[in-house]
Amino acid sequence: MPDLIFRPAVPDDVDAIVGLVTAAYRGEASTAGWTTEDHLLKGQRTDAAMVAASVVDPSGEVVLAEAGGSLVGCIHVQRAGGRAHFGMFAVDPTRQAAGTGSALLARAEDQARTWGCSTMDLEVVGQRAELIAWYERRGYAATGETKPFPYGDERFGVPQRDDLHFVVLRRDL
Repeated sequence: MPDLIFRPAVPDDVDAIVGLVTAAYRGEASTAGWTTEDHLLKGQRTDAAMVAASVVDPSGEVVLAEAGGSLVGCIHVQRAGGRAHFGMFAVDPTRQAAGTGSALLARAEDQARTWGCSTMDLEVVGQRAELIAWYERRGYAATGETKPFPYGDERFGVPQRDDLHFVVLRRDL
């Protein structure tokens, strides 16, 4: 694996980020990796407007991982007081299970620490047991809190079942 270079996203990166996030989670391309949600959700995972808002969000940063001049991963980390939250975490499906995601998550956690945050949290689709287990191996634990899936808002996809929800995971930094 080539060395990863991390950098903050800029507005010119929006289309590439949308493509990466889509490839990691939805459609045929996502099945090359292990993080696909295609069996649970069809349609888009994000869009240019949502990504652009994250890129210019003054309370956070979209961190990009590049290797050999290509975008291979991204994560959006935000701060809210002494806590941090991350989302929009994606790795090119052909590079999954090779350490890129772990390195990118560590970079996001380091950023949260520089902001003085003591915890980091995220939401995961509750039916994604293998993904929840991946986060648990990295020190995240379920808080017991759940959040409803935004049914009817196709910006987040078209659900293939009626029992989707998010579980909240948290880690002390």
